[in-house]
Amino acid sequence: MSSSSSTPAKPRLRVGIAGLGRLGKRHAEALAFGNRHCQLVSACSPVPSELDWAREQLGVGRCHASFDTFLDDPELDAVVLVTPTSLHADQTMAALRAGKHVFVEKPLALNVEDCERVQAVAAEHPNQVAMVGFVRRFDPSYRRAAQRIEAGELGRPFLVRSQTCDQNDPEGFFVRFAPTSGGIFMDCSVHDIDLARWLLGRPKALRAFATGTIALHPGLAECQDVDNGLAIVEFEGGARAVFYASRTLPHGHETTTEVIGTAGTLQVGFGAHADRLELRSAAGVSHAVLPDFHARFEAAFQQEMAEFVAACRGERQLSLTLADATEATRIGLAITRSLRSGMPEAV
Repeated sequence: MSSSSSTPAKPRLRVGIAGLGRLGKRHAEALAFGNRHCQLVSACSPVPSELDWAREQLGVGRCHASFDTFLDDPELDAVVLVTPTSLHADQTMAALRAGKHVFVEKPLALNVEDCERVQAVAAEHPNQVAMVGFVRRFDPSYRRAAQRIEAGELGRPFLVRSQTCDQNDPEGFFVRFAPTSGGIFMDCSVHDIDLARWLLGRPKALRAFATGTIALHPGLAECQDVDNGLAIVEFEGGARAVFYASRTLPHGHETTTEVIGTAGTLQVGFGAHADRLELRSAAGVSHAVLPDFHARFEAAFQQEMAEFVAACRGERQLSLTLADATEATRIGLAITRSLRSGMPEAV
């Protein structure tokens, strides 16, 4: 009888999460229950009730109020950062220096200099994975769109029209968030900016112009922000992108993208359909709509974290880079400057 040997299974990736707000809790649940190749072993938050939730709902044994103590854990392989944007760059660099793989939510930073600092530290730690959460790249529909563009079905793509529009929140959560968000374009449109660069083949941005209005939430004026904004970005080679961001949709969440090329057009997400059911009656034709961004991109969030875990385990190369995140920030900042100056701004 001949015997055969099998390759030992790789140990599960031991992951900790910092930040347990709305999105942080979603990521934490996915890490705890959604991927058999990782284990959520640690959590960090300055809010005691959030740590209690991690212990009671997710069974996390090691909970920290201090970020430094969180990073010092020698049994932690990787960290997921869902913290305020103003902390992203410094925390990412600290995690890399502590020998951890890092997933950080978008945007990487609110200025280009901090993005470049993160890139430099990541280059000094080539064995550590550093990934920014541009979740739409992992959405099945957007991935199919990218594949068809790459296959030449659109000819030469030259125009992207993309929007991120949230249902109106009468309580104005984002008004309270505005002082640290970087503004509507950095918070919402940074996804559309990354999509446009990706789908157009990563062209260099040259110039941006933006305008906007406050339709429902006057409190945003204190931060020079708006609840509805429009932007145009000009790219080298003639390609253009048009972005619309809104906080005030009455019906639900609506993310849509259109790519126009010399031989065809692709559209993703039009209609805001929550499912495939459509009701036809004497009252009209209607369908249920998506309530928020997570409902729209739930599968993409799962695929995004799966790619991060696989990259940390040495099983896959990342499909996006820190340089992509830096360029998204660079363009988003130019758009924001234009919104405030009322003039076109160089990128």
